[in-house]
Amino acid sequence: MTNPAERLVDLLDLEQIEVNIFRGRSPQESLQRVFGGQVAGQALVAAGRTTDGDRPVHSLHAYFLRPGRPGVPIVYQVERVRDGRSFTTRRVTAVQQGRTIFNLTASFHKPEEGPFEHQLPPAREVPDPESLPTVVEEIRKHLGALPEQLERMARRQPFDIRYADPLRWSAEEVKEAEPRSAVWMRAVGPLGDDPLVHTCALTYASDMTLLDAVRLPVEPLWGPRNFDMASLDHAMWFHRPFRADEWFLYDQESPIATGGRGLARGRIYDLEGRLLVSVVQEGLFRAL
Repeated sequence: MTNPAERLVDLLDLEQIEVNIFRGRSPQESLQRVFGGQVAGQALVAAGRTTDGDRPVHSLHAYFLRPGRPGVPIVYQVERVRDGRSFTTRRVTAVQQGRTIFNLTASFHKPEEGPFEHQLPPAREVPDPESLPTVVEEIRKHLGALPEQLERMARRQPFDIRYADPLRWSAEEVKEAEPRSAVWMRAVGPLGDDPLVHTCALTYASDMTLLDAVRLPVEPLWGPRNFDMASLDHAMWFHRPFRADEWFLYDQESPIATGGRGLARGRIYDLEGRLLVSVVQEGLFRAL
C-alpha cells in the first residue's frame, strides 16, 4: 500500500491526452467538493508540462469558479500565452463535466542574479517543529480517540501538520483570539527530485490551513462548525527553491473579514528563516 506522499505524487502525475490538454484524477472522497489545493496543484502541473522545464514557477494567480465533484476526472486545457527570453506565461482552464470550475495563470522565470537582495525577518519566533505534537496527537489528547471520519482522513493526509500554538477547543478559548495562525508542515514521505513536483505539492498544501486565520476569532478550528467556507481566489509568489518534503513554516494572518468574505495572507519560511513563498487568498464564509 502506497503512503500518502506517494499518492500525492501520483495525483499530480497528469495524463496527457492532447498537446495542450491533460486529465487529472479526482479521488472519491466524503467531501462535498474537490479540495481546492488539489485543483491548483494539478493545474500548475499542466502549465509546467508545456514549458521546457528550465524555468521555475515564480507566480500564480487563480480563481475557484465552481465546486468540483469528487470522483469525477478534471480536464486541464493549457493556453501558451507567452514564451519570452526570460519569462514564460501559461493560462490553464480546468473543466469538469463540460463546466469550467477553475482558472489559473502561471508565470515561469529563467533563473538570474539580481543586483541586490533583502528580506524582512519572520514576524515571530515559534517552537521547533520536532518539539510540537502532530494534529492527530493533539486531537487524541483532547478527545481520547479519533472519530472514524477523522481517522480515515489522517491516514490519507499527505502532510504532517504541527500547529505552533495549542489548538483551541471551546468558544471561550477563541474569544478575543487574534486572526493569526502558524503551522509547520512537510510531506509525510519523500517526493522525489523534480522541482515542479515540489512546487505543485506546496501549492496543494498552501490551501489546507490558510483560511484558519479568518476563522480563529469566531470558532475553534476543530469540532462542529458554524460556518461553511470556500476558497474564492488564490495567489502565490515563489521566491527561492525549496523541498516540500522538508519542514517549512506557514505563518498566516487575516487582516480583514467583512461582507461574508475573509482575506488571508501567508508567508512560508524554511528552518533557517528564509522566506520561500508568499501567499494571499480570499474565502467565502456563510453561516450554516
